[in-house]
Amino acid sequence: MNRIVPIVILAVSLLMGESLIAQQVARGRVFHDANFNQQYDAGEKGLENIRVSNGREIVNTSQNGLYELPVSEDTILFVIKPSGWMTPLSEDNLPRFYYIHKPKGSPQGTRFAGVKPTGDLPASIDFPLYPVDEPELFKAVMFADPQPRNQTEVDYLIQDVLEELVGIDAAFGVTLGDIMFDDLSLFNSQNQGIALLGIPWYNVIGNHDVNREAKVDEESDETFERIFGPSYYSFEYGKAHFVVMDNVEWHYDNETKKHGYRGAISKAQMNFLENDLKHVSPEKLVVLMMHIPITKMDQRGAIFKLLKDRPFTMSVSGHQHYQQNLYLDKEDGWEGEKPHHHVINVTASGSWWRGVKKYGNIPHAYSRDGVPNGYSIVTFDGNQYSFQYQAANRSADYQMHISAPLEIGSQQEAAYAYTNIFSGSEKTEVSAVIRNHKGKAVKLKMVAAHAEVDPAYQRLYDQEQELIKKLDGKIDWVQMSPPIAAGHLWKAELPDDLPAGIYSIEVQATQPHGAVYKGLRPIRVSNE
Repeated sequence: MNRIVPIVILAVSLLMGESLIAQQVARGRVFHDANFNQQYDAGEKGLENIRVSNGREIVNTSQNGLYELPVSEDTILFVIKPSGWMTPLSEDNLPRFYYIHKPKGSPQGTRFAGVKPTGDLPASIDFPLYPVDEPELFKAVMFADPQPRNQTEVDYLIQDVLEELVGIDAAFGVTLGDIMFDDLSLFNSQNQGIALLGIPWYNVIGNHDVNREAKVDEESDETFERIFGPSYYSFEYGKAHFVVMDNVEWHYDNETKKHGYRGAISKAQMNFLENDLKHVSPEKLVVLMMHIPITKMDQRGAIFKLLKDRPFTMSVSGHQHYQQNLYLDKEDGWEGEKPHHHVINVTASGSWWRGVKKYGNIPHAYSRDGVPNGYSIVTFDGNQYSFQYQAANRSADYQMHISAPLEIGSQQEAAYAYTNIFSGSEKTEVSAVIRNHKGKAVKLKMVAAHAEVDPAYQRLYDQEQELIKKLDGKIDWVQMSPPIAAGHLWKAELPDDLPAGIYSIEVQATQPHGAVYKGLRPIRVSNE
């Protein structure tokens, strides 16, 4: 492998805006850890053409598995896991694919601890890998925003969401940011709960996962790094290439003493993304995983340019506390031949663990678009994929809710049936009929009502407001969020000439990937 000569290091130093003194060269190897002791032993084979990064540059290992990269006083080196290999896991099933180099440790004075001083750069920083069977057809679990405020809400997640997932046959899982709701001391408790699932678990940093006392963005993720490692990186599984992004740019105003964030990535991360994609075959599916939706990112245009010539791409985020499937085209700045699919994933906490407590003493936790809290099960097949919404503590076929009057009469005004198709989008085909007890059906005309709010959620919200008034505000739950429209609601006007009797409203939704969902709601027609 080519040696990095001093002049190259100087150029890199000047490019990164750092002094030559702050630059060192890290060396090491990537190897097949045959005896599973996570240490390189004589006779163990070095692995060739494995990518290693310092968060900006990427190099391939030599024939003997060797690499070298420049590092500063604040660098995380990591191996980009290739298909067919796996990194070590922590006791909580967190992938350990990195080495943190912070000789002086994290800045002091924040509420939550960062990285302890790591000392001098080791002579060799080695990354063990283990061969595994990775089929092209596999599943992944995706959470958005578990976001517990306290240990009680960590327990909500464990009992309401994780319990039913124990033993799932997924290859790995991902939390798409807002792992916490500012109290970073709860990371380990929640990690232990997620570890019950028995699968590797990757994590994306969210705006509630940062050290809020940080004065600059570079110091905002120190606690996250201590627990999870780098805030951005990539890995491969099967025929898919996954990129975990840190698109929470933290800022602090010294004059006003106010802090905040925006959807953006650093120059170093943009360089990493560009360098990373240079090594990825166009035949692979590229999956960008982030917290803030890509449509709200400052550099989305630059990211889109990196992806525009790739036939297989998609991206997924959280943050919004509603579920939405977006198909981005030229109006959105996308330049590719086909629209880019961006999924705003359903949240595990719904709208922040709000609402009256249900059986089991856990809030009902509906999201503000009327979608029950839950998660996605994503099936990858080569460079193709499909998302399956799964409501927490519900059957897999619960994919919609139909709202209609219990009774309609001949003297009433026009009556409507609304259908909230939880993972619906502009590409969902929806049809419906109303059928009597003898099987005779009348077709209903379903029209998009995407700008309206779910009437069932609105009714639940209004009922809760009345209850709070009666209780003079003395409640043991967090009140619901006001309803919003999220683009997956349809409605049909019901016939006004039906004979008296019992009828069923039956709705069918066909998704772009071919899945067919069905729902039914009985109503009664009277002559009164």
